Parts: sequence; C-alpha cells; structure tokens
Amino acid sequence: MQIKKAILIIVGCIGLGLGAVGAAVPLLPAFPFLMLAAFCFAKSSERLDAWFRSTKLYKDNLESYVKGEGMHKSAKKRVVGMISALMAIGFIIMLTKEVYIGCMILFVVWVFHILYFAYGVKTKTEEY
Repeated sequence: MQIKKAILIIVGCIGLGLGAVGAAVPLLPAFPFLMLAAFCFAKSSERLDAWFRSTKLYKDNLESYVKGEGMHKSAKKRVVGMISALMAIGFIIMLTKEVYIGCMILFVVWVFHILYFAYGVKTKTEEY
C-alpha cells in the first residue's frame, strides 16, 4: 500500500508541476495535468489533497469544474484550442510519414474531444 501511495504522490507532483508550467506557458494545457494531480493527491494523502485544494492554481483552474458548475467559456476555448493545436502537429507529422491509420485514430480522438467539451462539460455562467 505504501508503494502505491508513493507512486500516486510522485505522479501527482509531476502533474502539479506540468500544470503549473501549463498555466504560464500558452502551448501547454494546464487543465488535464491539474486534474491528474487532484486525483492522485485525493487518493494518496488527505494533507496533500487539502493543501492542493487551497492553492490559487486549483481555485482558478479546477474548482468550478470539480463542483459541477462547469468551466468558463474562455477556459473551454483555451483547452480545446491548445489540445487541437497539439493534435494537429501530431496529425501533420503522421501524415508526412504516411501513417494513415494513426491519422484516422487521432482524428477520431479529436472529434470526441470536441464533442466532450461541447456537450459533456457544462459552461459556467457568470454571476454578477
């Protein structure tokens, strides 16, 4: 059990690090890495989970989504745009190497990604 806990803490710290970089660097999406960190910390340590939930990084990027309120429209656009750009790079590389099966698989994953964010993730309404 201790090994599983240690692995979850290490993976959570890596996710937190990549999420923090993603919050600052426009090309790297922060959301999936922060979700990974939240999951790992919740499964491994109550103290780490409580600390992570109190950080500004969590509150700005994940809190409303985790509460079921959805994501801001701008955040959804940013996530979809960044993931789509990264997938497009992979698609172009596979296309130039003539890996057509890989292109088709990546295209299907991209379509489901778009559908998930369009219909599966609620858009948070602003309260003034």
